Amino acid sequence: MDEFLSGFAEKYARWRGEENFNHASKVIPVGESLPARQWVLPAEQALRVLESARSFALADCVCRAHYRRCNAPTEVCLLIDEPSDKAVGRGRARRITLTEASEVLKKADEHGLVHLTLFLPGRKIYALCSCCPCCCHDLQLLRDFHQVDLVARSDYVAVTDPENCRNCGRCTDRCVFGAREIRDGIMKYHPDACLGCGLCVSACPEKATAMVIR
Repeated sequence: MDEFLSGFAEKYARWRGEENFNHASKVIPVGESLPARQWVLPAEQALRVLESARSFALADCVCRAHYRRCNAPTEVCLLIDEPSDKAVGRGRARRITLTEASEVLKKADEHGLVHLTLFLPGRKIYALCSCCPCCCHDLQLLRDFHQVDLVARSDYVAVTDPENCRNCGRCTDRCVFGAREIRDGIMKYHPDACLGCGLCVSACPEKATAMVIR
């Protein structure tokens, strides 16, 4: 674990010790994966998180700017309320419209990035970032160091209809959490590993996979 990542791990350990910390982030499904139904929870839609904020702004993802291990877009971190005001005041973020934020989220989906709401102690959301497993501190700690409690699952889980699936492997390429694999030419799904990001849904050409309430 390098110095950058260990800094986050130590901070989270301190917050745990203060018993004021449940998880660092929560997965939110990509918008294109959610059915347009009245029971969809507002908190599960990235744009709704921003709509409920007093103010928000766009900044570079700190993790991707630090590591630069992939070619995913860097300017994808949407700061909320007081953190957004401070970042704008310091010249580290810029105000954007809700329409512009929607385009940022769509671009992130095209690059296979996971939407995470980021939390401070006390469950206060301070940012919504689109993350890759090679750079994101929370996804690295989850996948490589097995700190599974840091990232909360979304309220959805992906379900695939095997009759419509043609085992093309596009969903397995997009799955960050190891919930899908091609074995002997057949797509194998491990629902217990699914955190509900919805990237598999937006990638499926056959529309064989859908998000359902967990």
